[in-house]
Amino acid sequence: MTAWRTAVLVGTTALVGACNAHAVEREHQIGIDVGGAVLVVSDKSSADVGSAFGVHYAYGLSDQFLLLARASISPVAPDEHADSASSPNDRPAGFVAASIGAAYVFDVLRWVPYAGLLMGGYALYGGTLGGSPRVLPGVALVVGLDYRLDRAWSLGFSLHQDTLSEPGTYPSLTQGFAHADFHWGW
Repeated sequence: MTAWRTAVLVGTTALVGACNAHAVEREHQIGIDVGGAVLVVSDKSSADVGSAFGVHYAYGLSDQFLLLARASISPVAPDEHADSASSPNDRPAGFVAASIGAAYVFDVLRWVPYAGLLMGGYALYGGTLGGSPRVLPGVALVVGLDYRLDRAWSLGFSLHQDTLSEPGTYPSLTQGFAHADFHWGW
């Protein structure tokens, strides 16, 4: 019963305390991302977990839709290297991702939830892959929540579930970010 009362209290506070965030179409947003990434390699006993850093840009196509572009880098297994000639050749030390797509904004109040779909490329590098990066196309489902501090600044977090074009080798790639954004052009 206590959890139910807490949920009602939080929901009521969010509704009563909500105010305009002034998000409009043609608004630009640029931000920096800091977080983590988890890459699952199918023939490896444990997932590779590492830090992740990125940048993103968003443009308000309308009050409901955003154009999104992002780039990130993540050293998920910096100590990964080939021990012998028989080492598997599918274990990267890290990856660089770049993608573009669209997101739907569920509400334009001080709290701004969104979800979107991005397409792009992933360059897996180092580790047991050899000298040149392995470049794979992929898609990402993105969900996030921003909090508008004022017209020009927001803070938030986002979760990216990426699917690479080789799901048999790389069945899962998840990235989570906290971000700070600057807005202009309202």
